[in-house]
Amino acid sequence: MKTKPKKILAWHWAKADLKTQHSNEPIAKGKTLKATGPLQLCENGMHASLNPMDALQYAPGPMLCRVELSGEIIQGEDKLCASSRKVLWIANAEHMLQEFACLCAERALKAAKVDDPRSWRAIEVKRLWLAGKATDAELAAARDAAWDAARDAAWAAAWGAARAAAWAAARAAAWGAAWGAAWGAEIKWQRATLAKLIKRLPEYRRDAK
Repeated sequence: MKTKPKKILAWHWAKADLKTQHSNEPIAKGKTLKATGPLQLCENGMHASLNPMDALQYAPGPMLCRVELSGEIIQGEDKLCASSRKVLWIANAEHMLQEFACLCAERALKAAKVDDPRSWRAIEVKRLWLAGKATDAELAAARDAAWDAARDAAWAAAWGAARAAAWAAARAAAWGAAWGAAWGAEIKWQRATLAKLIKRLPEYRRDAK
């Protein structure tokens, strides 16, 4: 539904090149982008979400933006569409997302009661790789060993989060690891965990939360 003109703080994920998905406009701190034409969710307007986890499912890249929406605003189930979107701060969240992926994968392994050391070693090596203490070859070897330890599709999906070197692994973990009977509790945990990680980003501004 449409709301009265006001300002709303929200979250938006952008591509690594900091260009908008469709119009290829530059995204920068302090810059305001404006929509042209009638607003329509998923079709036209400046989109963002009130919760970073909701925004993550639409993420085209690892750049996290804290934004201020203004003007005409349409509110959907998990996202907003506005006539104006101002960027308050931007952070490259690639490493943060991969750490989030590791946390999701660990939680999935515990839930599945996986005790094969190759599976846990894969996550350990991933963290070493993120810290610059493991090579690409070591990460690939750990990944292959974990795949060898996998016995069914459910485990393969859980491992998919921690094995990938790309930021997209985080999104796969965030949504892939949560399906099941405990979805409500899982998504609550993921939202809280992602929020904590975001607060650790150097760019995070408490006055714009």
